[in-house]
Formats: sequence, structure tokens, C-alpha cells
Amino acid sequence: MKLAELQRRMAEDLLRPLDRPLSKGVAEYLKPNDRLTSVERLEIYRRSVWYRLLDSLHEDFPGLRDIVGDRKFTALSEAYLSACPSTSYTMRNLGSKLEGWMRENPARVGRRVEPALDMVRLEWAHIEAFDEAEGKVIGPEDLAEYNPELVLALQPYVRLLDLRYPVDELRIQAKATSPRTGVTRVRKQAVFVAVHRSEGDVYYRRLEPGEFAVLRSLQRGGTLEKVVTRALRSAPMPEELQNSLRSWVAAWAQLGWLCHPVRTTTPPSSARSRGR
Repeated sequence: MKLAELQRRMAEDLLRPLDRPLSKGVAEYLKPNDRLTSVERLEIYRRSVWYRLLDSLHEDFPGLRDIVGDRKFTALSEAYLSACPSTSYTMRNLGSKLEGWMRENPARVGRRVEPALDMVRLEWAHIEAFDEAEGKVIGPEDLAEYNPELVLALQPYVRLLDLRYPVDELRIQAKATSPRTGVTRVRKQAVFVAVHRSEGDVYYRRLEPGEFAVLRSLQRGGTLEKVVTRALRSAPMPEELQNSLRSWVAAWAQLGWLCHPVRTTTPPSSARSRGR
């Protein structure tokens, strides 16, 4: 058996769901020893792989676990991994398809589908914000003198979310009080949140509706005038636009969110997500 074929067959068996038996051809590529059969030997590795994958989802989605409860989260994770096995070299990407899979399989989530989907959006944004690319910062000193030709962009690691539930607060609580038992309830409340990083940690910042609209426009890049013009077409702005905009831009510059346009992004690193 060629090496590539051996690797393919072994990978298929290792990722086979725990409630399904291993294939009958394990002995064709894995020898038994004086204590264990071929199947028994591979079963040890299969369980190790699966428990590590489940642990990874457990670490990356503590907020979702709080909303649906531990037992349902475990069942949900096993079903998700069976349907969407890992195809990446890093477990960082393990939950990349979780939101889409949950939308297609709401029965797996239970009665709290809407807050659970909001939480998954937030927690995946958390992972992306942790290790996404960073452009050359445009700081407060660069904005000291007004330059109408200055092209601005939003840092690639900043994620903007319009949420129906305040899951940002719930996620922080879940990390602070883990492990938890039971199911956490959350009341409906629309919020706008920016997920960003600072000095290696991830944070959530609530936004005003108008601020959110301008930031969304800023993601497309352009001069400040163009950015604001686009935002005005898509969402109502505060009456005191000039004062609000001045305050927002100053805050974004202080946070390091403003940058020169970034043409390319770096591939995700293998580092695990962390932070708030």
C-alpha cells in the first residue's frame, strides 16, 4: 500500500464518529501487537483525536455551551464534527462552519436558536480577531491636520457584529465563571459590537448605531468624506454628526483601528484563541 493511500484510509478511520465501528480493513495497514488487535490499537488513537477535537470546541465556544447546556453542547459538537470533519492543518479553523451548520440543523441547538447563532457569530469573530492581519496604523498624530486625500481603512482584525441579543456580556461572564452548570437564559436586546484585539488580547466594544454604520463603510476603505457619504445612504446618523464623528474617529485612532489599506492578509496562525 502506498503511503498516500495508507494516510487517507487511516485519517478516514480516525475521524469516523465514535458511535460507528471502524472499517474492517484496519488490519491491512496497521499491525496488531502481543496485547492489542489492529482495531483496538487504532481505537485508542481515534478516541484521543475525537476528545481533543471536542475539547477544542469546548474551549473556543464557552458562550454557546452556556446557552444550550453542557449535554446538548456535547451532542451538538459530535454531530457537527461528523458532518464537517476538520480539513485544516490547525484546530484554529475547527469551528469555521459551525454557524452555517447550526442554521441548517436548528433541532440540534434546541429552543434557543437565535441567541445561540448570535453567540457563535461572536465567538468565531473572537477567533478571527485574535490572529487576523494588521495594517500600518494611522494614529492620532496622523490626523492632527485634516487631509481630505488621506485614504483610511479599518484594521482587518476588527469584526463588526449587529446582534439581536447581548451575547457579548454573556460570553465574558461565561469565561469568568467557567465551568458552569445548567442553561443560561438571555433576554433579547439589539446591540452593535466591535470585536478587536489589543496587545494580544481580544475585547468587545459596544457601538452606537451611527458609529457602526460608518465603521461598516470604513471597511470598504476611502477618504473620510467618501466613508461618511456611503454610511449616510445606509443608516440614520445622529443629529450632531460632526461632533459625533470627530469623537468616533479620535477613539478609533487611539485604539489603532485606523490603518492604510491592506491588499493582502496573512493566513491564520496555529495559535489558539484567547482573551476576553
